[in-house]
Amino acid sequence: MLLLPNCVEFALAFLAASRLGAATTTANPLHTPPEIAKQAQASRATLVVTEPAFVAKAPIDVASDVVALPYSSGTTGLPKGVMLSHRGLVTSVAQLVDGDNPNLHLREDDVVLCVLPMFHVYSLHSILLCGLRAGAALVVMKRFDTVKMMELVERHGITIAPLVPPIVVEMAKGDAMDRHDLSSVRMVISGAAPMGKELQDIIHAKLPNAVLGQGYGMTEAGPVLSMCMAFAKEPSPVKSGACGTVVRNAELKIVDPETGLCLGRNQPGEICIRGRQIMKGYLDNPAATAETVDKDGWLHTGDVGFVDADDEIFIVDRLKELIKYKGFQVAPAELEAMLIAHPGIADAAVVPMKDDASGEVPVAFVVPSSGGADMTEDEIKQYVAKQVVFYKRLQKVFFVSSIPKAPSGKILRKDLRAKLAAGSC
Repeated sequence: MLLLPNCVEFALAFLAASRLGAATTTANPLHTPPEIAKQAQASRATLVVTEPAFVAKAPIDVASDVVALPYSSGTTGLPKGVMLSHRGLVTSVAQLVDGDNPNLHLREDDVVLCVLPMFHVYSLHSILLCGLRAGAALVVMKRFDTVKMMELVERHGITIAPLVPPIVVEMAKGDAMDRHDLSSVRMVISGAAPMGKELQDIIHAKLPNAVLGQGYGMTEAGPVLSMCMAFAKEPSPVKSGACGTVVRNAELKIVDPETGLCLGRNQPGEICIRGRQIMKGYLDNPAATAETVDKDGWLHTGDVGFVDADDEIFIVDRLKELIKYKGFQVAPAELEAMLIAHPGIADAAVVPMKDDASGEVPVAFVVPSSGGADMTEDEIKQYVAKQVVFYKRLQKVFFVSSIPKAPSGKILRKDLRAKLAAGSC
C-alpha cells in the first residue's frame, strides 16, 4: 500500500514494486485511519509505504502487530520464531536508555562497537536500537577479528564495547590488548551467555578505566531482563559475577521448578519475568507458547538463578542443563568459569555423561592454549577438585580443537552430548 501524497518517493516505490512483481494499492492520505485500515484489509496489503505525517494513519496496532521475528537459538530445541511487537520492543529499549537515570547510560558523544551480528537480538536491540535512540555513533564490523577490533577501538575512540563471553575470553587470553591504546573504552558490556567472576577480573585488570559488567536476557523476554547498575547514569556498586537488577517497569520472581512456589532471596530457582516487553508468543506454535508463558503472563526462562539482598541477579545455569549427580545439582557454568581461568586453557565446556552408579557425572571438553599443550587430563581434574565439593569433580576430560557455539556465543551442549552418546570423543 502506498499512503503518500504526490512526491518522488511515490514514483520510486510504485516502480520498484512493479519491478519486483508486486501489486500496489494506492490510498488517499486524507482518508481516516478506519478507511485506510479497511482498504488495507480488503487488499490484503502486507507492506505500507508512507511518510512521517501519515504514520499515525497507517493500519498498525503497536500493541499486537509484530515488528521483529528473530528465531531462538535452538540450543535446547528446534528454532522457533519469536514474535516481538512494536510496543514490546519500544518498551524494552526505553527500559534501558530512557528516563532521568537510564539503566544503560549511552550518550550522544559515545561511539558504540558493533561486532556482534545484527541478526541476533542482542545486537539488534542493545547495540543498534539503543545506540540510535541515544544518538550515539556506531562502528560496524562485518566479522570478528581480535586485532582488527583493537585497531578500530584505537582509531575511532570507541567508548562502549558490547561483547559476548567467547570474545572476552579471546581478549583475556591473548596479548592484542597490550599492544593498542584502549583508554577510550569506558564501558564493556557482556551478554548472551554467563560470564564468570574469574574472567571479569582478568578483563578488569587489562582495562582498569572501563566499567565492566553484564546484562541478562533471552529473545523471548524482549530481550533484556536485567542490566548491571554500574552502567547507569547514577551508578550503584555491583558484585562481580552478578548480571544486574531487573529492568524498570517489569516484574521478576524466582520459583521452585518442581512446585511453582515463589522462593525467597538467595534461594536458587527458575527465573520468571512479566511485563509489556516480553514476546507475544512463538509464531504458529501455541503449544510452545503456553509452555513458556503461563496464564498469568509470567515468562518462564528455563534459567536457574537467585536474587540477593541487594536485588542483584545471579545466574546459576540452564534448568535443562544442570547435571544431576546422585540427586545433587551441578552447574556446568560454574566449572567452565574455573577451567577458563586456568592459563593453560583457552576455552572449555562441561556436559553430563550418563553413569550407571550416579545417574550423571560432569565431564569437560577443553581447548588448550598455546602454553597448555602439555597438560594432562589428571592435572585438569586435580585443578578443579581442589576448588569444589566431591560431586562437582570432573570424571573425564576430552581435549578438542574448538568448542561448538551458536552465533550468540552460547555453547552448543547438545552437540557435545551427541558426541558422547556416539562414542566419538
